[in-house]
Amino acid sequence: MTPQATSETTRAPQDAPHLDELRRRVRDLTGRWQAEGRYEPRSDNWMRGFDPDFSRELAAQGLIGMTWPRHVGGGGHSQLARLVVNEELLRAGAPVAAHWIGDRQIGPAVLRHGSPELQAEILPGIAEARSVFCLGMSEPDAGSDLAAVRTTALPADGGWRVTGRKIWTTGAHHATHAYLLARTERGERKHEGLTEFIVDMDTPGVAVAPIVDLAGEHHFNEVTFTDAFVPAHRVLGTVGNAWRQVTEQLSFERGGPERFLSTYPLFALALRHAGPEQRAPLGRLVARLATLRRLARNVAESVDAGAAPVVEAATLKYLGNAFENDVIAFARDVCRPDRPDVTAAWGQALLASPGFTIRGGAADVLLSIIAKQETRP
Repeated sequence: MTPQATSETTRAPQDAPHLDELRRRVRDLTGRWQAEGRYEPRSDNWMRGFDPDFSRELAAQGLIGMTWPRHVGGGGHSQLARLVVNEELLRAGAPVAAHWIGDRQIGPAVLRHGSPELQAEILPGIAEARSVFCLGMSEPDAGSDLAAVRTTALPADGGWRVTGRKIWTTGAHHATHAYLLARTERGERKHEGLTEFIVDMDTPGVAVAPIVDLAGEHHFNEVTFTDAFVPAHRVLGTVGNAWRQVTEQLSFERGGPERFLSTYPLFALALRHAGPEQRAPLGRLVARLATLRRLARNVAESVDAGAAPVVEAATLKYLGNAFENDVIAFARDVCRPDRPDVTAAWGQALLASPGFTIRGGAADVLLSIIAKQETRP
């Protein structure tokens, strides 16, 4: 039994040939790169696997910015088509970190809220894998409270001056641009007075310091802004309205298949060695995987319909993170001295796992979002 991504034929006959062709194209690409020794499948490679050449090859095949309008470099595809491509990339443990954040949430946010000038400036670079984005959201001492932003942006001649610190900023040491959430005014409520910006990482006053994780890897960073100038046209959306905008954006961040497929390379490896005694727990995991894929499809279809499925995305992330950790627990029972490949993959996934339930919103934050929706009349 192999719970690989299956054909869409039984669920959407009208789209099945197109979607199956996309799956085949991505499987051919990832299979060729693996056969040539150009990458090894790893858990969490959507965040840890930074390979600009791989991202540029995807871009050359029109597999980045797939859902965006063609006049800004996009492909005009549905969110469902993008989901199919990303499922295959994650299943293969491909190194997609160079374009993932820009494609996943910055592009859609710029399309929804950016001016025509900002769209023309930013979107083609993402679609061509020339621009690499990081997220300047979380701050020191703020925990998972995104509204507790202390980074300030003050009006200046021709733009804004930004001062503050961001932490746990994935890929900032590679990034050409940062999405930045900053406070532009003080209101009675902490959710008020926030503004989103697009910042060039080579701007004077922007500094990046590494944060090395338990595995000795460097993908997290602390980013400091010291009177860094941001031009006025780099405001994303409306000044002071960022809370509504960023809440929408988080549905893109939380509602994708990376929230339950981060450990799929380990799962696939463990499947090859699972014995009869693992049949029952394996069956439960496969059933949960099918359910999570259905939830991800629902999120994609909601976005296609013009909605911002905040609660659905939070639900997917909460359940998906539990699944990813349970895959690690399942693989532990398959590890043996004569299976060094499984043991090594298990160790790598285990060291990556502490971040699963924190990035994109901790479990208590997600449950709060879900509970508030459930209690509304």
